[in-house]
Order: sequence, then structure tokens, then C-alpha cells
Amino acid sequence: METLNLSEKTAQAAEILKAGGLVAVPTETVYGLAANGFDERAVSRIYEVKGRPEVKPLSLMVQGAEAFELLCREVPKAAYVLADIFWPGPLTIVLKAKKTIPDIVRAGGETVGLRCPDHPQLRELLETVDFPLAAPSANPSGEKSPVSAQEVLKYFNGKIEGIIDGGECVLGKESTIIDLSKTPYTVMREGAASSKDVFLALVSSLTIIGITGGTGTGKTTALNVIREMGGLVIDADELYHTLLNESEPMLEALRARFPGAIPEGTHDTKALGQIVFSDPEELRALNAITHKFVSEEIGRLLTDWAKNGGELAAIDAIALIEGGAANICKATVGIMAPTEARITRLMQRESISREYAELRISAQKPNSFFEENCDYVVSNDSSQESFKAKCKNVFEDIIGR
Repeated sequence: METLNLSEKTAQAAEILKAGGLVAVPTETVYGLAANGFDERAVSRIYEVKGRPEVKPLSLMVQGAEAFELLCREVPKAAYVLADIFWPGPLTIVLKAKKTIPDIVRAGGETVGLRCPDHPQLRELLETVDFPLAAPSANPSGEKSPVSAQEVLKYFNGKIEGIIDGGECVLGKESTIIDLSKTPYTVMREGAASSKDVFLALVSSLTIIGITGGTGTGKTTALNVIREMGGLVIDADELYHTLLNESEPMLEALRARFPGAIPEGTHDTKALGQIVFSDPEELRALNAITHKFVSEEIGRLLTDWAKNGGELAAIDAIALIEGGAANICKATVGIMAPTEARITRLMQRESISREYAELRISAQKPNSFFEENCDYVVSNDSSQESFKAKCKNVFEDIIGR
């Protein structure tokens, strides 16, 4: 068999593939050994030529995200998010496969990996044929993946019908593979796209709503609405207190900045409180340290939520604007309530005196601050059911933006 050079012959390459032949193709990562992904006999030749164990499934090369509905079932929003950001490019997305995909491609499994490559000659070929291409790397199993046509020919000259010489591959490293067929989503192979960037993309696709407002305004009720809508709620104040008890790196940073304020071997922050609440400069220094650690923990929680298929999240923080958490939110919502109602709630909830409740409220931001700095404000000035309805309307508006 003569292996033809098909570099300027896309139509001929397409005809060979339609007839069940094998064509080596260039991608931005490494060269692939392509066959008609719907042709079981052609796919079996890939296994034969490569010496690839048939228990190892093959991924399919496709033109774009429109292939999800054609080839896959139960496609999560995350698949479209990642395709929009990384395709064409070095990311293979594993999803539950439709039965139209031959068993040999799936190696008897329930899933299939899809990839949209970023190489002009290969993309032209994919536009010419009306089927996906099964195309693992063009090397015998266990050998180095080829990055040039010459390397492919050393392996398979005379064993395959043709090769498209697209020059040396730019990346020279296989695609990253992420499994979205079940949660939590996992990276099965770290390749040319970093897993960090992949998960950052998923986090960036979350609808994150920032909730802020003074004590006793009704933020808890608003956050319960988020929970009822299936969202994750992150309480920044709660995170801060958890980190004080569990994060040795944060405690060490505080001890370094405020010597003696937190005795070694303890988590006692009473002395630290006396220092920072009597000196605005010291309070700013405290916040600069704690906001860093709280922000990192918020990032971790959001990443875990995105990995588990979450789409909606809320961050509850009194200092949402000042602390910088608002920067990652799609929108911020300020919760306000009449002062007398706040005083009554605080007295009942925390069994404190009116004088102390008034003191706490007077030390916090006025309503005008939230009106000026938040994207939305919701006033808790009637029944709880009415307030919940107002919150839900605002949240649905943000989601729909």
C-alpha cells in the first residue's frame, strides 16, 4: 500500500475516509490517526495498526459544540461553557454517549470524548465529511506521539492510505481530557490546556450574587431564597471564624503583624479585637490579611461547586464591597430594613439591650451606602413572604441578564 500525500487534497482525503480508509491528520497538539467514527470496520483498523488495546476507548473529532446534541445525551451546561472558551483547541470533553456511536469507539462504555481541533487543514476536512473522526495519536501504542508528518511516516508508511502534512504541531502535547459525564467533574489527563484554567472557566460561568447589608436587615431570609433556588450560599463571616480556628497559615500571618495579640498555641483573638476595633489603621491591616485567606477559601468553595455542576451561588458579606468579593459577582444586592425593625430583630435574636442594638447598628454603613454601591437594593419593610418574593424576583432578574 502506498501512503499518499494529501496535503492539498482535502476532497481526496474525505473520499478515503468515507471508503473506510485511514488518514493521518495534523492538529495543534500531535498528529492523529483518523477514521470515520461511525464506521466500525474502519475504527477497528485504527486499533490494529496502532496495536492499541480495544479496552481503551477513542475520542471523536468534531466541528464544534453542535455535535453535543447529535452524539451525546444529558449534556450539562458546563460542556457548552468549556467548548465556548477552549474550542477549537486542546480540550477533550467526555460526556454520556448516544447509542449511535459504535460500541468499538466507546470500548463498550457509556461515554465518549469529543474534541474540536484547532488546525486549518483538519478543520477543512471536518467540514467536508458528514461524520466525526475517530483519531487517537498517530503512533504505535507506547511510542512517542508524533508532531510532524515525517514522524508519522516512520511509524506507518505503507500501512495507512494517506497523510495530510500540516507542518509541525504547535503544542506538541496531547489534549487535556475532562470528564463531564458525572459529578464531580474530573480531569482525566492533564495536557496542553491546564486543569486550573479549565476549572477557572467553570467558576467564571457561575452566576454569583453578592449579598450585603447591615445586621438585622434580613440577609438570612434572602440567602434562604438562594438555597431554595438550588444555589450555594457562602457566608464570609462564618468562613473568617472557621479560618481563625483552623487555618494555621492565617494565624501565623496575624501573629507576625500583631505580635503578642494571639498567644502561641491558642486561637484566642480577644486581645487582637481590642487592638483593631480601637484603631482604624490596625483594622485595615487586619482586613488586608484576612480578606486574602477568606478570598482563597471562597475560591475553593466555588471551584468545588462548579465541579459538582452548580450554576448559582451567593456570597454573604457585610464588607462585600470593601473586601473586594463584589468583583467576582455578577451583581450585588444590598438588603435594607427600617432601623426600628432591625433593633427589634437584634434584641430578640441575640438577647441584647436596645442600647447595645442601637450602638451596633449606628456603627455600620447607612442605607445610602448600599443604594450608591450595589446593583440592586431590596427593602425588607413588609411581611416576610413579600420580602422573599421581592428577593426572588431580583435574583431571577440577575440570572436572566
